Amino acid sequence: MNVIIIEDEKPAARLLQRKLQKLDIETSTMLHSVEEAIGWFQNNPQPDLIFLDIQLSDGLSFEIFETIPISSAVIFTTAYDEYALRAFKLNSIDYLLKPIDEDDLESAVNKYRERQPKPQQLSVDFDQIRRMLSNPAEKSYKKRFTIKMGQHLKMISIEDAECFYSENKGTYIHTTDGRDYLLENTLEQLETELDPKQFFRVSRKFIVSVNAIKDIVVYTNSRLKVILPTYKDDEVIVSRERVNDFREWLN
Repeated sequence: MNVIIIEDEKPAARLLQRKLQKLDIETSTMLHSVEEAIGWFQNNPQPDLIFLDIQLSDGLSFEIFETIPISSAVIFTTAYDEYALRAFKLNSIDYLLKPIDEDDLESAVNKYRERQPKPQQLSVDFDQIRRMLSNPAEKSYKKRFTIKMGQHLKMISIEDAECFYSENKGTYIHTTDGRDYLLENTLEQLETELDPKQFFRVSRKFIVSVNAIKDIVVYTNSRLKVILPTYKDDEVIVSRERVNDFREWLN
């Protein structure tokens, strides 16, 4: 199966590539912009399957279809919700909401393998897409949390978050004043709600704020240790498989 990834965020593209490798799918080609993708399609045979992000660095990925008649099956990878995805009809096999869950990815790939769609030119209502996805870069992220404390509600600004962590099946926010509060959200939910420019999930247990990083130390087994100003309960370690993406995020 010939598969390519079109994704403008290189760490996200590499992470998807690694997840596909676990499903015995190799992706040798990763494209990062509309312009790059158009150039590639003009000089290469079309793949069987495309993993396609909707918003690329130089425009909506649908602009590729306006230039090149695409016959490949498409699995969209997107941060947009289901309502926005109803704006278009393509021969898409599936769509995956970021961050991509491995079980959802496997399900989408299996759906493709079962259907094995025949090549056909995509039919796209571009005007409708643009209306539905107007100002896509202005995605709204979590700005505060409301915590119930007895008979009172406490408001915590996202700027006061030093890190988020999971412990004993609970999820907590650790604030810059050294306090911890139990949240109703899971870390997986927080990944979609937090601004990815400000927050990064360094491991299965921790999400850290870039503004709260005090120091970064080389750790064992090619990992990194993040030092935070007030969180001292446990070591915040960047897992080995996330080190490269973490370095990219810092830049």
